[in-house]
Amino acid sequence: MSATLPPRWFVRGAWVAHKALLRVSADRIGMSTPTPGGQFGYLRLHTVGRRSGTPRAVVLGYIEDGDRLVTLAMNGWDAADPGWWHNLRARPEATVDLAGGETRAVTAHEATGDERDRLWAALHDYTGYGDLDAHAAKRGRATAVVVLSPAATSPA
Repeated sequence: MSATLPPRWFVRGAWVAHKALLRVSADRIGMSTPTPGGQFGYLRLHTVGRRSGTPRAVVLGYIEDGDRLVTLAMNGWDAADPGWWHNLRARPEATVDLAGGETRAVTAHEATGDERDRLWAALHDYTGYGDLDAHAAKRGRATAVVVLSPAATSPA
């Protein structure tokens, strides 16, 4: 498989179109759960701007690892980290919207060491990322593997 990426304008346009599809369909079209050995899923991540304090939302591809959700901190494979990852590093508490209307509170962390290696290997089992290793190598630095774990709930 080739490591050639579509032009940046195309990648950004595809995500804008995806977000518009979600909006006009009231999330009935465009959200999905991952299929092991098939396509990754799509979720909407809600963060808070690290400097502005403004609520932010972004649509991301993800896979599941038990009750945890796993995504890559990539910006269309651009070298720069995406804004949502900067927001999560400053404030790891967030929420996600999943297919079927489920909303889940999560806490984010970056996978490292053996956990990262295991999850990076698991990402290869899903289509949609293309040639994962070749695309990641073009970034010029490691791509963070972000784990969204269910948020701890307070006793009632």
